[in-house]
Amino acid sequence: MALRISAAVERWPVAGQFIIARGAKTYVDVLVVAVSDGAHFGLGESTAIYYNGETAESCLAEVEAVLPRLEPMDADGAREAVQHLLPPGAARNALDCALWDLAAKAAGLPLWRYAGLEAAPQPLVTAFTISLGEPDVMEADAAKAAARGFGLLKLKLTGDGDVARVAAVRAGAPHARLIVDANESWGDLDIAAEAAALAGLGVEMIEQPVAAGRDALLADVQACLPLLADESCHSAADVARLAPYYDGVNIKLDKAGGLTEALKIADAAQERGLKVMVGCMLCTSLAVGPAFLVAQRADWVDLDGPALLAEDRPDHFGFASGTVAPPVSFFKG
Repeated sequence: MALRISAAVERWPVAGQFIIARGAKTYVDVLVVAVSDGAHFGLGESTAIYYNGETAESCLAEVEAVLPRLEPMDADGAREAVQHLLPPGAARNALDCALWDLAAKAAGLPLWRYAGLEAAPQPLVTAFTISLGEPDVMEADAAKAAARGFGLLKLKLTGDGDVARVAAVRAGAPHARLIVDANESWGDLDIAAEAAALAGLGVEMIEQPVAAGRDALLADVQACLPLLADESCHSAADVARLAPYYDGVNIKLDKAGGLTEALKIADAAQERGLKVMVGCMLCTSLAVGPAFLVAQRADWVDLDGPALLAEDRPDHFGFASGTVAPPVSFFKG
């Protein structure tokens, strides 16, 4: 049955500011794709990968360009076709997830069962992101997050004064687990020494210490903490290339181009004995749903995107006691 597909950009305000080494955001623009077969309706959401030059508007244009090719197909055929029509990225993610949603509903199954999970997904401990800032600001933010029940904090770092920032966060949240995101900023540092200093403060993992494309800088690094590839890992084909340099990969559906590729990345990583993290961009709960399925297999989960917004969709994921849990509707076909 032919499809009807529409897409639009929505703007959602951030609670305060979200600050990383590349800049601050007070809102996020997301791309929402709606797909219908006349009897059922599927939705998908994505956030542009800004460091790859994407914008919500450019992703919208990518989606609109392939609609004439996809609309004559059924949901499964369109989902297979879009893997070849669009590259990994946010445009394909929104389409892919909307088509998964439609196909599951047409089959009368909840998405988790349609995607092949053996058991219903369970609530997961999620990291809560502490934005980049001066140490005293990050300390205060960490204390607030811990008071809200978040026991796993992810710190945004910048390559300058990071040990002081982590020490401040440890003071603000003395009992929290800590992971850090170097955001490609440690290329000129002694990474093993930085890792050792952070390990002494209780950090348990480091994301993307060097710039994407310069991963070979890690070839001789003997870090005492796991190093995970984020910006360097977009598809399952990247895993073999990155395995000599990293201990794991961070899977984000916006990078991967959807649930289809994200599941393949998880398979490839686990086949090589690599650890898996599942993360997200700033987003609403609509984007978290498919990622939550992949996160059932993860060693670390970072699906706090909706928790960083000033508001979320009515039928949203819950964040309580440091966990992320789906709404009741998530378990219905």
